[in-house]
Amino acid sequence: PWGISIPDDPAHTKYVWFDALVNYISAIGWPASAEATAGKPSNFEKWWPVVQFAGKDNLRQQAAMWQAMLMSVGLPPSKQIVIHGFIMNAGRKMSKSVGNAIDPFKLVEEYGTDAVRYYLLRHIHPFEDSDFTIEKFKEAYNAHLANGLGNLVSRVLTMSKSLSRRVLATGKDSPLPRELTNFLGHYEFNHALDFIWQKIEMCDQFIQETKPFALIKNDPTQAKADIEHLVGELWQIADWLKPFIPATAEKIKTLIAENHRPETPL
Repeated sequence: PWGISIPDDPAHTKYVWFDALVNYISAIGWPASAEATAGKPSNFEKWWPVVQFAGKDNLRQQAAMWQAMLMSVGLPPSKQIVIHGFIMNAGRKMSKSVGNAIDPFKLVEEYGTDAVRYYLLRHIHPFEDSDFTIEKFKEAYNAHLANGLGNLVSRVLTMSKSLSRRVLATGKDSPLPRELTNFLGHYEFNHALDFIWQKIEMCDQFIQETKPFALIKNDPTQAKADIEHLVGELWQIADWLKPFIPATAEKIKTLIAENHRPETPL
């Protein structure tokens, strides 16, 4: 009843979706732009077609109606449409009318952008419905970011500072391993972060088994080799984390660089 009947054809109705969908391409310059008229490629030509993300309740509009609209004006369809599930709160779909929505800006204000990015990417399933509560968010933040990643960074850099000559992991950033690129290619962000956290856990296990902190006085050569290995692993972890929590990744690299000083004899 809230749609607009098509003139001379009351059997069909136009809904607000029509204008909303056109915004995908009109916002980037279709059908014309100042750049295009000046002989330069337009933003539309630069960006379209794209991979689209939409909620599962938008499947019909995104996968059928919108693609038909594009074809009707001779434009290529979307490259791919990724349909994700709902974010639930204690088992119920978040809704303003229900009053169970969580303000992401308040979370960012208290915990930072990267913490919210981390939780959404690792603990919210990319395709299925997932539950989000403040309690689960805080639990994951403390267990994985503060006590997991944060603790590893602190331990490794503290050990490096204990050496007469500190270790710097420079070198070129290595490409992402095949496992990570496969996960990202299938939009399995949760599995990608699981893979990175396995490396974090391996570093923790290496510290427990080799105890480089206990070797610094008695066997400084072996201690330096072990800590050098850990600093290199930490640098790689930061490199892998860049697509997910970029500010944190950059901070880790900065801390490693600041931890270095010119070598002096042992």
